[in-house]
Amino acid sequence: MRKFWGHLQTITRHKWKVTMLCFRCGLYKQGLLHDLSKYSPVEFWSGVRYFQGNRSPIDREKEVKGYSLGWLHHKGRNKHHWEYWLDNAYDGIKPLEMPIPYVVEMFCDRIAATQIYLKQACTDASAYEYLMNGKSHVVMHENTMALIEELLLRVKENGLDVTIQFIRRNVLKNK
Repeated sequence: MRKFWGHLQTITRHKWKVTMLCFRCGLYKQGLLHDLSKYSPVEFWSGVRYFQGNRSPIDREKEVKGYSLGWLHHKGRNKHHWEYWLDNAYDGIKPLEMPIPYVVEMFCDRIAATQIYLKQACTDASAYEYLMNGKSHVVMHENTMALIEELLLRVKENGLDVTIQFIRRNVLKNK
């Protein structure tokens, strides 16, 4: 029962944080719809089973089983994940450029995830450092990578409030 309530609380807190960040950026519909699939049976119950509280249960499930059905379900339904934008072309996997509103939602998702999992240890640099630590394993379109890297670096250097103003005034303007 502890894992059930812990997972439910974690995904709900995460969704709430992302929703509020999306609202601050002007992405109201995306904020409301963000990660609703986490409450579907395939995602929710695998999340409960592999819940640890300090990191995504998806990572633990992959360690145990070598894959995660919950993750396969999630990334195929949520356009703010770069993995959604991969195509199996004749000459290999091809990353497609993400539309800017989904890159901004990915930004909100990464900020909220570091806040949820790192708690008091979270700093303005946390999401940027997480991206840079795993960058070699990411198959993201170069323009998408450049934008998410720029936004997370702006948080590290200038703080979240300044970066959100930049997003509203420059990144999402006329989008």
